[in-house]
Amino acid sequence: MSTGGSYGGRYVVSGYGQQSNMPNGVKWLLISNTVLFILYFFAAQTGYGSLFHYFGLVPRAVVELLAVWQLFSYMFLHDPYGFGHILFNMLALWMFGKDLESAWGTKRFLQYYFICGIGAGICVVLMNAAFGNMDSRTIGASGAIYGLLLAFGMMFPNTTVLFSFLFPIKAKYFVMIIGAIAFLSTFGSTGGGVSHVAHLGGMIWGYLYLKSRYVKVDLFATMERQYKDWKIQRAKKKFQVYLKKKGGDSGRWVN
Repeated sequence: MSTGGSYGGRYVVSGYGQQSNMPNGVKWLLISNTVLFILYFFAAQTGYGSLFHYFGLVPRAVVELLAVWQLFSYMFLHDPYGFGHILFNMLALWMFGKDLESAWGTKRFLQYYFICGIGAGICVVLMNAAFGNMDSRTIGASGAIYGLLLAFGMMFPNTTVLFSFLFPIKAKYFVMIIGAIAFLSTFGSTGGGVSHVAHLGGMIWGYLYLKSRYVKVDLFATMERQYKDWKIQRAKKKFQVYLKKKGGDSGRWVN
C-alpha cells in the first residue's frame, strides 16, 4: 500500500503565514481529514479497516470498474497505522493553505486544491498502468498538498520558511528543492514509490493551472452561469412552443 506520501523527516517545513484567522476551506479540509482518519484508525484497530479500501486509489478499479470517485476520495484517507502521514499533510495545509485561501477566496482555493489532488491521482493511475502495477493502492492528500506548496512559492516567493525545521530559506527556493526531490524520486534509481508520482503530479497540475490563461476564471462561477443560461434557453424554447400553439389556435379566428 502506498500512502500518497508524507514528507518524512527530511522534507518537513515550517512556514510563517501572514493570516492568523482560519479560513473556512482550510478549516473544513482539516476537520474532514481528521475525522476520517479517526474513523479509519478505529476501524483498522477493530478489524473493519477493509471497509475503507473501496475509497483508496486503485488503478485497476478506476480503469476497469470506472470507480472514478477514488480520484477524489483517496485524498481524504491517511495511513491509520501511523500519525506522521496525516500530521505533516495537515500541518502543511494549515501553514500554507490559509494564506492562499485568504488571497484567492474559498471557492478558488478549493478548486485549486482538488485540481491538484485529482490531477495527482490521474498521474498515479497512468504511471501504474504504464509499469503494470494496476493493483497498488494509494491514499493521502500529498498530491494536493504539494500543489499548495508550489502555489505558495509562486505567490509568496520571498517569504521565509524553515526547511526541516532548521534552515531558513525563501519559499521560491524551497519549491525548487522539493520539486527536484519529487522528480528524482519518481524517475531516479530510488523511484518506484507511487507517493512520489503523486507529489510530482500535484505540482505539475498546479503549475499548469497557475500558468494557464484560464487561471483567473472561477470554474464554479462559470458552471453556475452556464446552468443559468441553459435554464433561460430552456424557458425560451418552452415559451416559443406555447406561442406557436396559441398562434395556431387563434389563427382560425383572425381574419
